[in-house]
Amino acid sequence: MPKAADSGVASVNRALSILMAFQESVEGMTLTDLMNATGMYHSTILRLCESLEQFGFIKRLEDGRYMLGPTPFYLGMLYQESFRLWDYAAPVLRDLIRQTKETAAIYIREGDERICLHRMVQPRSVRMHVREGDRVDLDKGAAGKVLLAFDGKKGAVYDGIRKAGYAISLAERETESAAISCPIFGPGQRLICALSLGMPLYRFNKSVFENYLPIVMEAGAKLTRDLGGDTALYAPPYAKLEGVKLPT
Repeated sequence: MPKAADSGVASVNRALSILMAFQESVEGMTLTDLMNATGMYHSTILRLCESLEQFGFIKRLEDGRYMLGPTPFYLGMLYQESFRLWDYAAPVLRDLIRQTKETAAIYIREGDERICLHRMVQPRSVRMHVREGDRVDLDKGAAGKVLLAFDGKKGAVYDGIRKAGYAISLAERETESAAISCPIFGPGQRLICALSLGMPLYRFNKSVFENYLPIVMEAGAKLTRDLGGDTALYAPPYAKLEGVKLPT
């Protein structure tokens, strides 16, 4: 469960900590459960719960247990209706291409294919020719491997990607292309999409990889954080992918 923020309004932080405690139980929580989960005093929780119940965020049952009320569900529906991945991804992609001068893209899975949902390119004489809406087989390219790995695909290759937190591709989707990709998660570590940095193969080598991997992982962490996921996967040091030989 996320820790209470150290900044902001203390009473609001405490009220939100109570709400976040409910993700640990679908059967409701007693006052003692909430005290154990939040570390707050009995009297503090009672006062905050009264306010939360007044606005429909929680509901107190006859047996004394507290359950989430209808307001979080309503706000969740509003969020789904207003959510546009592009609003969150655009600044991340923009910063990624600013630092690397290469092509950055967002891929989602649809059946046995991956679709380029969003992409940004840096004007260069030679660059990756990927277009929004392009469909590619899932088993080709770094982004496809990431989508498969973090969707539960079995096998040593995918185990290695899950452990490392990223994938590399060399001349897979196209014979002269290379890419680094990492997963993007939302609340509950639900896989949202794959973030990919692509470039011509002749511009990719061990030194470039070592320079770009931290940038890709930092971008993945930022987008995941913005979407409500946990960012522990993106922290260095980064594990080496077995079986991948990089150009020198």
